[in-house]
Amino acid sequence: MTSLDQTVAIITGASSGIGQATARVLAEQGVRVVLAARRVERLEALQQELEAAGGQALVVKTDVTQRAQVEALIKKAHAHFGRIDHLINNAGVMLLSYMRNVHVEEWETMIDVNLKGPLFCIGAALPIMQAQGSGHIINVSSMAGRRVFTSGAVYCATKFGLHALTEGLRQELQDIRATTIAPGVVRTELLEHITDEDVAGRVEHIKALEALTSEDVARAILYALQQPAHVTVAEVLVLPTAQP
Repeated sequence: MTSLDQTVAIITGASSGIGQATARVLAEQGVRVVLAARRVERLEALQQELEAAGGQALVVKTDVTQRAQVEALIKKAHAHFGRIDHLINNAGVMLLSYMRNVHVEEWETMIDVNLKGPLFCIGAALPIMQAQGSGHIINVSSMAGRRVFTSGAVYCATKFGLHALTEGLRQELQDIRATTIAPGVVRTELLEHITDEDVAGRVEHIKALEALTSEDVARAILYALQQPAHVTVAEVLVLPTAQP
């Protein structure tokens, strides 16, 4: 496995769940982490925790749906640490709803966060990685990027799109690797954001599963990052054992 010590990783959605767990796992490997999310107080608490354990962390309040904020994030990270080795596009929302209930604003939100957010990040970070001659882009997608399910039409559409984007990057780029991480059900706060009351039964079914932890997914990200330069892990599909 390749050492990640003193490399630099930007993690979006780092204030909770998979992003927070990934920051901890990478910091343990000596990675200097840039913590990006909207809830800055949570980022600062995580920064203090990581630095108390001997790590290095930079907090940048960022809404990934705002291109100017994303560009500022990348510039600050590069100015502070001098390079960007890993971009982990983790920020995402899962606002499940039935199409018949026409939650148009929620559809827009998922497109903005799940697709445009990673695109903004890639667009800002790619020139730096190209100038370095190296880099690794990790897009945290979902099993929903491979399998459509009832009440998930728009969510799945964004994740299918993210899979396609990552594969396109992998084929096009040579010095920069691209990986899709596709978890199944993960025990995070995403389920708490669903507003469509008709989806309540599905949510309870999901909650009944013995789900993955955020740390399970963080270790999958670590595995992809630790491979030698001539190896690209194109996709990691990681599921709870009990998930059909």
